[in-house]
Amino acid sequence: MTLIIAEAGVNHNGNEELAFKLVDAAYQAGADIVKFQTFKAKNLVTEQAKQADYQVKNMQREESQFAMLSRLELSYEAHHQLVAYCNKLGIEFLSTAFDDESLEFLVSDLGLKCLKLPSGELTNAPLVLKHARTGCDLIVSTGMATLAEIEMALGVIAFGYTCSIDSQPSLAAFQEAYASDAGQKALKEKVNILHCTTEYPAPMEEINLRAMDTLRQAFDLPAGYSDHSKGITIPIAAVARGATLIEKHFTLDKNMEGPDHKASLEPNELTEMVSAIRQVEIALGSSVKKPTVSEIKNKVIARKSLVATKDIAIGECFSEENIAIKRPGDGMSPYCYWDVLNSRSSKNYKVGDIIVE
Repeated sequence: MTLIIAEAGVNHNGNEELAFKLVDAAYQAGADIVKFQTFKAKNLVTEQAKQADYQVKNMQREESQFAMLSRLELSYEAHHQLVAYCNKLGIEFLSTAFDDESLEFLVSDLGLKCLKLPSGELTNAPLVLKHARTGCDLIVSTGMATLAEIEMALGVIAFGYTCSIDSQPSLAAFQEAYASDAGQKALKEKVNILHCTTEYPAPMEEINLRAMDTLRQAFDLPAGYSDHSKGITIPIAAVARGATLIEKHFTLDKNMEGPDHKASLEPNELTEMVSAIRQVEIALGSSVKKPTVSEIKNKVIARKSLVATKDIAIGECFSEENIAIKRPGDGMSPYCYWDVLNSRSSKNYKVGDIIVE
């Protein structure tokens, strides 16, 4: 069953009441997990760091990333309350840590057992290593990455999972850990990788959904898809291609001010996406090609048999002029047509009778 993460992200706009409403929307839509983002702006960006082009466009004002992100922080106390509320509803709480302090909080204070490593931090080896050393399961997003960069990050993760805290990190040590049986075993047990296009919204011509298959084949790990495209078509297609996990941004209102609202689903769309994914999962069914239970009763109606098109007397030869192939399919198979031609009838037939020889 595909795991569905409803990505609230920062679409609460720093408002705790909105954050709780987002949890409600994710739960009501049928998502498995609702995910937020945990960070301290002072630890994440310099005060001079510029916004991405999509952030300027979506915010409709130009300011520093620091100013924007400072407004989008959620307090630690709000995190505790959100976790308690998620537990009450029965939906899993997840968050992405963008700095060391936030990671420590998620693991030590909130007790999370699974962490999401965002695309932007994939090359941040020290933070990647800290994620792995928590021992938590990891969901690794690969937006903007090459296969080589992904392999390097997986090497860091394998090192963090399998080597002691006293082991000295190095490129050689990461490569050795990745190549080891223990490292590969740990990765297969604890890591999911996500294909992703890091643009908001992502252009259809840059989705490259087949790259998800490449990730699965290259690293022999469960592969899913983190979606930033408009609408719900691509996540559904990803499930049909075997995605183990789908992550999708959602909001209460696309017209709200904020960097990610316009590339997010509204609650009714999120509900539709979840429902469609569950239908696709059912439809994928079995790889065995055979008549299904519902098809069997239709075989007689839809298929054909040999029938008499003229009265045929006993001993008369069957020919193209007195037999044809018509429904229903409860008589001789059309495969017998050539065997029957020019043979003699063993009985009398009226027009429309099923040939039984």
